[in-house]
Amino acid sequence: MSSTRTFIVVGGGLAGAKTAEALRAKDFDGSIILLSEEDHLPYERPPLSKEHFAGKKALADFIVHRGDWYRDHHVDLRLGTAATALDLAAHTVTLPDGSTLSYDKLALATGSRSRRPPISGSDAAGVHYLRTVDESDALIEAVGEHGRLVVIGAGWIGLEVGASARERGADVTLVEAAEVPLSGSIGPEIGTVFAELHREHGVHLHLAAKVEEILVEHGRATGVRLGDGTVLPADAVLVAVGAAPNIELAEQAGLDVDGGGVLVDAGLQSSDPDVVAVGDIAAHLHPRLGTRIRVEHWANALNQPAVAAATMLGHTAHYDNLPYFFTDQFDLGMEYVGYAPHDSYDRVIVRGDYATREFIAFWLDSGNRVLAGMNVNIWDVTDQIKQLVSSSAPVDPDRLADPAVPLVDVSG
Repeated sequence: MSSTRTFIVVGGGLAGAKTAEALRAKDFDGSIILLSEEDHLPYERPPLSKEHFAGKKALADFIVHRGDWYRDHHVDLRLGTAATALDLAAHTVTLPDGSTLSYDKLALATGSRSRRPPISGSDAAGVHYLRTVDESDALIEAVGEHGRLVVIGAGWIGLEVGASARERGADVTLVEAAEVPLSGSIGPEIGTVFAELHREHGVHLHLAAKVEEILVEHGRATGVRLGDGTVLPADAVLVAVGAAPNIELAEQAGLDVDGGGVLVDAGLQSSDPDVVAVGDIAAHLHPRLGTRIRVEHWANALNQPAVAAATMLGHTAHYDNLPYFFTDQFDLGMEYVGYAPHDSYDRVIVRGDYATREFIAFWLDSGNRVLAGMNVNIWDVTDQIKQLVSSSAPVDPDRLADPAVPLVDVSG
């Protein structure tokens, strides 16, 4: 290393590892220190509720880099080491033993954690949360192949775990406060598709349901009691009611934050010019969408680091990728691209067949502009959907709904 500068990355997930990788790819030749609270090599998280939970992938299959990569690229990876405080004026990071590290530039990639609602019994043995590979392994062991799993929350994590556990032979029950799964993220129109999918595969759904308490005997969860008195026996309970961004370090240090994340500009720079934020915690000004957004998607953790690294190196860069995520549940695979919060769209247009679950759904605003699109069991159309979203041009809803009309010819 010829440079005397030190860049520190706080957070050992996909975003943190990719930030270190991007710095080296952009020829930064100073010191890089990567702090990871977990003892595992940095890894991707989608498999925790998908392939890993289904028994199709081991941890070694979804680590970001092998251990020798960090050695060969002179990245000082410190596993089992959390940052406990930041001093922006002194440019230091405090470690658990009280020692400090000095930095020239800092990247915060602290990710998010499972929300823990105030449910009676939620701290008992047998109650699980899912954010790490160790938590995934513990839940797999608790459920086994034919155990009874009750999942509180029918969001993406709850549905994916439910599908994976069902495919392993478990008896699965999903409990959701809303009347339709995913209504807060993609709306009730398409959320119904996922409800029907799970019912067809033997998953029990309790919708518009209130969890009164998690039942506990001898210190261990034995089931869930709903507000109407229904008791759902369980060998394991998963609480999957969303994630909370880990912004405490940033907030305590005095960076600009709001309840949803660390406020950053289009180049992912925070209110301190020597600090960037990347991944789940970054609430960034999106130059293409014209608004500030924060999304907890794998694609952000994968792609934002290149922009964060450029900003750390003093280059001009903007993160303008459209939000993207995917899921695989039973025989349904889908990709979603765009941004259509539940209060932003006017209607949903579907081209294709609900019954066979082969369709594309489009979220339109009142001016017939496409805000987002989701292709379900139809492939190689993501780029075309991106073009519709990016163009901001009105479309003809009838042509959009007609599978015989190419997506390039749906303009209004």
